[in-house]
Amino acid sequence: MSFSVFDSLGPIMIGPSSSHTAGAAKIGLVANKIAENSIKSVVFYLHGSFAKTYKGHGSDKALLGGVLGMNEKDVNIRNAYQIATDQGVIFEFIPKDLGEVHPNTVLIEITTKEDIVLSIQGSSIGGGRIMINQLNGLNVNFSGGNPTLITNHKNIPGIVSKVTGILAEKSLNISTMSVIREEDTGDANMIIELDDEFDYSIRDELLSNVDGIHKVYMF
Repeated sequence: MSFSVFDSLGPIMIGPSSSHTAGAAKIGLVANKIAENSIKSVVFYLHGSFAKTYKGHGSDKALLGGVLGMNEKDVNIRNAYQIATDQGVIFEFIPKDLGEVHPNTVLIEITTKEDIVLSIQGSSIGGGRIMINQLNGLNVNFSGGNPTLITNHKNIPGIVSKVTGILAEKSLNISTMSVIREEDTGDANMIIELDDEFDYSIRDELLSNVDGIHKVYMF
């Protein structure tokens, strides 16, 4: 009887390396949330160590599994290629030098079923921890370790205070917050990491009660 690296460690953490597999799955799952689980095709640009060892360490299956909506404990990651094929998702892995970034870095480009192209770049920094450093071409910096809320909204006065006010009403404490402006569109992205888990109904409340918000991502 033969065993894969996924079988040997069980469902607590996939793969032989937390950096190359568990962290990779987490980055993929963030991309899934940004794409709202609407995946038509995906290209993974693999940098550094990811590019050299992705097949041997199972990083390819972990990344693809994450993009398909699986977390780092999901044993179905071992079948990610077949599951993607069954769902009609086209996928490709391309080694690429992404510049001065962590050696375990991947740029994920997703085309949604609505033919919208989205991108996210993240690094697996060890121990299953990740750092997201680009979102749709914008420089960002969040860990994904805490419950995270991202709004894409018009760059107009009052939106930040309205969003944080709603969070305060829910007794949700903000751990970190940043606002990044998109100069070419006149929009902005607000990234909020929270100390506590949130109710996903907040998404509907923000979209309904705060004029100017286009999208709300929560994970």
